Amino acid sequence: MELELLRSNLSKVRIPEPTNRIYKQECCISFHTPSSEGGLFVDMNTFLAFGKDYVGWNFEKTGNPVYLHIEQTKKPIPEDRPLKKPTLLAIGIDGGFDNQEPEYDETYSIVILPDYATLPFPSVALPEKVRLAVDAILIAEGAERKEQIASWTADKKQVSQHALTLKQIDNGVRIPPSGWKCAKCDKTENLWLNLTDGMILCGRKLWDGSGGNNHAVEHYNETHYPLAVKLGTITSDLEGADVFSYPEDDSVTDPLLAEHLAFFGIDFSSLQKTEMTTAEKELDQNTNFDWNRIQESGQEVEPLFGPGYTGLTNLGNSCYLAATMQVIFSTNSFCSRYYKNQSLKTAFDIAPADPTVDLNMQLTKLAHGLLSGQYSIPAVHNDDVDSSSSAKQEGIRPRMFKAVIAASHPEFSTMRQQDALEFFLHLIDQVERVNASNPEADPARSFKFGIEERLQCPSGKVAYNKRNDYTLSLNIPLEKATNKKELEEFHKLKAQKEAEGKDISSDEIVRPRVPLSDCLDSFSHPEEVQGFYSTALKARTTAIKTAGLTSFPDYLVLHMRKFVMETGWVPKKLDVYIDVDDVIDISHMRSKGLQPGEELLPEDAGGEEESTKLLPNEDIVSQLASMGFNHLHCQKAAINTSNAGVEEAMNWLLSHMDDPDIDAPIRKEAKNEVDPSKVATLVSFGFDEEIARKALKASGGDIEKATDWIFNPSAAADAATSSSVDATLSDGDGKYRLIGLVSHMGTSTQCGHYVAHVYKEGRWVIFNDNKVGVSKNPPKDMAYLYFYERIQS
Repeated sequence: MELELLRSNLSKVRIPEPTNRIYKQECCISFHTPSSEGGLFVDMNTFLAFGKDYVGWNFEKTGNPVYLHIEQTKKPIPEDRPLKKPTLLAIGIDGGFDNQEPEYDETYSIVILPDYATLPFPSVALPEKVRLAVDAILIAEGAERKEQIASWTADKKQVSQHALTLKQIDNGVRIPPSGWKCAKCDKTENLWLNLTDGMILCGRKLWDGSGGNNHAVEHYNETHYPLAVKLGTITSDLEGADVFSYPEDDSVTDPLLAEHLAFFGIDFSSLQKTEMTTAEKELDQNTNFDWNRIQESGQEVEPLFGPGYTGLTNLGNSCYLAATMQVIFSTNSFCSRYYKNQSLKTAFDIAPADPTVDLNMQLTKLAHGLLSGQYSIPAVHNDDVDSSSSAKQEGIRPRMFKAVIAASHPEFSTMRQQDALEFFLHLIDQVERVNASNPEADPARSFKFGIEERLQCPSGKVAYNKRNDYTLSLNIPLEKATNKKELEEFHKLKAQKEAEGKDISSDEIVRPRVPLSDCLDSFSHPEEVQGFYSTALKARTTAIKTAGLTSFPDYLVLHMRKFVMETGWVPKKLDVYIDVDDVIDISHMRSKGLQPGEELLPEDAGGEEESTKLLPNEDIVSQLASMGFNHLHCQKAAINTSNAGVEEAMNWLLSHMDDPDIDAPIRKEAKNEVDPSKVATLVSFGFDEEIARKALKASGGDIEKATDWIFNPSAAADAATSSSVDATLSDGDGKYRLIGLVSHMGTSTQCGHYVAHVYKEGRWVIFNDNKVGVSKNPPKDMAYLYFYERIQS
């Protein structure tokens, strides 16, 4: 009977093509896997997978009745299972980290809905089409795993463009086979031989204080000699030698390495390997990463389980996503929109045919995964709770959410570490887009606020610029440090120890302490804007800029500008503590708008400046963007320096980052490009042609509004100013309470580790990937992003 039922539904069975995405590791609307109770059902028409509680919804929606049912049961792990040593910076693929994932036995069957009629697989009795389809599904690489491998597998080293043309200086230098030391300090490890002049110098200083003293990098900055090889990695197998190209900023291959070494008298055939290569060191650091550095001094964490206490398993450098989403889903706006007010069933019913590519569905799936408590269970290894890490959970893997949110962003689709601030802004932008048709339901609105900047030129006249934003980005005024005396003593001690060739120990380091109130004041503080074009004076001059907020959002996100550029365009992270208060009042930061007696600067009647007609050089833009700068700002920097080069663009960018219009879109059209027929209509009314053009430009091409503008330009200007800020912004009192922190360890936003702390149910909770527990000492003075919630009066 079951066979007849299957034969009558053969038209609904497809044999997958090589291009089909096949899901067989996770339900597309929940975090159920084949090892979950009831297993996983793969739709044999769409190749989407569903848990036992959700497969019926798919049958209702699509009418697809035939499913491959996969069930997994865990195999016991032998106590003496050897740990495989990784050869690739990857997880879960051949050559990657052995993360001691449990192994499973799998059983299969064919299930026909709605009555769940079941046929065993394999079975010769099954129709050939079904047998072929199942074989193809089982052999195929799962879509989830395909994405993981594609983004994890590192690129092979490229041949350096400098290797074949490398000039070597015959200065008589001969390198001995051992006993090497840095030419500028006492370091005897992590030494690099410059292949141009034979200088031996130490490598880069790492964020944790280890490594070298940067002497090899400094030598390159002075000489621009491009290639260096790491001493201790040279053996008879020259392919294993670690060659670094400074201009290419990467490990490279030098096909002429044997000749380049022989030039300095090095016989590589007899050398032994004594140092790790950069890639091996990176692997080693990842293998032995000391999570205690950022886990509150490595104290034993009291584990927490249940709704709202679900860990997120690291997919490989995905901690920036995990930390941000834990704080996001602790806000009432996101919790209501994707959990309380929207069921998984509703999201699935309104989702397109493929729910794995629907942001609304995947946000709802993630919200239910984090907030239901269904997946908040202790990690189990060897059929025993892992007592060494009691706060560790099985957690959930946000693979589908990451794939959807990264689809429109090339950086987030990689497995590289990313900036949590950039990810937050990208997420908010995407959420706002998908909720555009129903702004009332848009949770991104709870973060949105207006900023108004006032510019006064020497003529006394003023201009007001308004824009919306989602984060308040704050400079850290180090001159406001409250521990200046201790800092002076520390710098004396440091200088003394450096003179003696000794290192400072970590417990001797003193960091500046800057009150958050001073960072907030620096946002509003009057500052000079050089090169401001005054339409009153018809010349470039210096204007005074002040800023304030036109509205106070439900949630205020403060971004601490800890990453700055040092001389030589070297990005540096400020090593600083911010003294924050749990409750802050920013009422004094509200902007006042145009005041009685103030006169607005006249609008510029001239045409658009040439600079905006220029297209930015994408090479310059991508190089600046790779340093962590905003893409739009990089485009403006290239345009405003006429694409002269990276250094010129960087100079412009650093001196214009606070321009009032830095975030305004680049206008491609010229200001005087308005519809000539409308200009002619206004001229026929008796108006001057230049005034007609200006009025149409100010009124968006509307003749009626342009006429009003000509008769009453100041009222029209006021209306235009007030409408430039979204009237639907949430607003209220300026008192806020701290509810979340995203903290970062590492020298740049592109490396290191992110952790979240969230204030929940009267206590602070640490979320460190899939470890969730009570926080004894939240690092409030060390955060990169602070999340404040408005106190309702």
